[in-house]
Amino acid sequence: MPSQPSKTLETFDNPRPDHDYTIRIEIPEFTCLCPKTGQPDFATILLEYVPDRQCIELRSLKMYIWSFRDEGAFHEAVTNTILDDLVTVSRPRFMRVTARFNVRGGIYTTVVAERRAPDWEPTTPVALP
Repeated sequence: MPSQPSKTLETFDNPRPDHDYTIRIEIPEFTCLCPKTGQPDFATILLEYVPDRQCIELRSLKMYIWSFRDEGAFHEAVTNTILDDLVTVSRPRFMRVTARFNVRGGIYTTVVAERRAPDWEPTTPVALP
């Protein structure tokens, strides 16, 4: 197999560190295992962030997300782990990870976790008519 799952996340220099802008990444094929039953859990992960000096490199993100496929994890734990790992490597001004897990036993679970740099203030949204 030419590519393998990996916990190594890579970044690249933000081409516009002088601007606040939002990067949104949707990952519809996240899979991990239920730590109680070993059955697969499926989710869509939405990553939203305002980069500072570094941006997340997408190929490494794909391999990183793939690395959870055979790991048992509670929804809350895996969402916060993903956020912590991404914040550690990229040090964004703001980052939010939303994990929308598919139904299991008649229950949908959505976990939202976010971090904000202590010295960052978001710009005021513009409301257009």
